[in-house]
Amino acid sequence: MPFFSGENMTGGYGGADIINSCTINVNRGEIVTILGPNGAGKSTAMKAMLGLLNLKSGKISIDGKDISKLTPQDRVKEGISFVPQSRNVFTGLSVLENLEMGAFLREERIEEIIEEIFALFPILKEKKAQIVGELSGGQRQQVALGRALMTKPSVLMLDEPTAGVSPIVMDELFDHILKVKKTNVAIIMVEQNAKQALSIADRGYVLVTGENKFSGTGKELLNDPEVRRSFLGG
Repeated sequence: MPFFSGENMTGGYGGADIINSCTINVNRGEIVTILGPNGAGKSTAMKAMLGLLNLKSGKISIDGKDISKLTPQDRVKEGISFVPQSRNVFTGLSVLENLEMGAFLREERIEEIIEEIFALFPILKEKKAQIVGELSGGQRQQVALGRALMTKPSVLMLDEPTAGVSPIVMDELFDHILKVKKTNVAIIMVEQNAKQALSIADRGYVLVTGENKFSGTGKELLNDPEVRRSFLGG
């Protein structure tokens, strides 16, 4: 049984269904990427798993527990953390203050967790007193990742983590995501940079009009002729 799963999810935002019998699952210590053309339902599938839209049918579970009826806040308490594509940091606060804001659910002392985040993202320790709005795009994304990890999640969901950054910064961010994977977190990532995402992913799903079109290991999808032709540019 997968650690975190959305099974046969169907639903949308009130009009026509955006996802149809869509299934996504991930295990701890694994990176799963969701790919597909614009409007395929990638982010919607992720938001459904977080509880940000009501499903007509389907089941969401974590570690064998059905959480389909839980609010997004209660799903966070179950160990799920989400980094949206935009507005994912407090630009007027310092790096350290952003991390502290991420620990709002934790009742114990957070100094040890902050040191773990600094070990994962050394630049954040160096710039801990700096206002986040003054940082580069790649550094802001590291702040967003670090803030999401302050709750010590078992599942980390990333919506377009490399959107708008240069290829060099994209590679750096993917390296950081691989480091997070090594801490035994289950990672689900929606990503437009399909080739690069599949190169670090253990598994991937390709959605088309809200349905599972292809799935397999990252390597299998990279080498699939139809996936290459339709989604990877040759």
